[in-house]
Amino acid sequence: MIHLYTDSSPNGFKITIALEELGLPYTLHHVRLDAGEHRQPDFLRLHPHGRIPVLVDEDSDITLFESAAILLYLAEKTGNLLPTEPRARWQAMQWLLFHAASVGPLMGQRVHFEIFSRTRNAEAMERYRRLTNEAFATLDQHLSRHHFLAGDAYSIADIAHFGWTHIARIVDFDFSQYPHLSAWHERVAARPAVRLGVTLPAPATGA
Repeated sequence: MIHLYTDSSPNGFKITIALEELGLPYTLHHVRLDAGEHRQPDFLRLHPHGRIPVLVDEDSDITLFESAAILLYLAEKTGNLLPTEPRARWQAMQWLLFHAASVGPLMGQRVHFEIFSRTRNAEAMERYRRLTNEAFATLDQHLSRHHFLAGDAYSIADIAHFGWTHIARIVDFDFSQYPHLSAWHERVAARPAVRLGVTLPAPATGA
């Protein structure tokens, strides 16, 4: 049995979407970040840095944190959502890592400074708006030539990026000026597993 410890966040939605896409049975454990449950000793034994999501696969006796690692694990476990042809496979992993190293952290900082920060830091807000727009432009250019990030096939790279573009829409980070990225977002958002995944354990709301 797979156990997923998560909350309603962009990184958490990546894994609920993937599990629903793959049709894997799992038990969902709601870790309420706003209640500080990610700082409790039981959770810290799973992830000493106290972040969601965490996946525990009892069948293989594997516990993983970091959403990119979990996505790779689930793709390898099932043989799905990661192309087998080498060029497409590495494209998927490249764009997955572009998200993990660039897009996700940049969006997280922008959300912090524009929504959660108690003080208005104009320099930081301008910096992260500029950097996220540059990342959006990079994705838009790539998607002008490809249906999905790895080419023709939907993959874990698309799931990773969608976790944050879904939140961008909720908090009104406008990327409509990037038509190919916007069209890709709508294609992914229309998938039944995606529609369900972004409601687990609860739908996200703007701050």
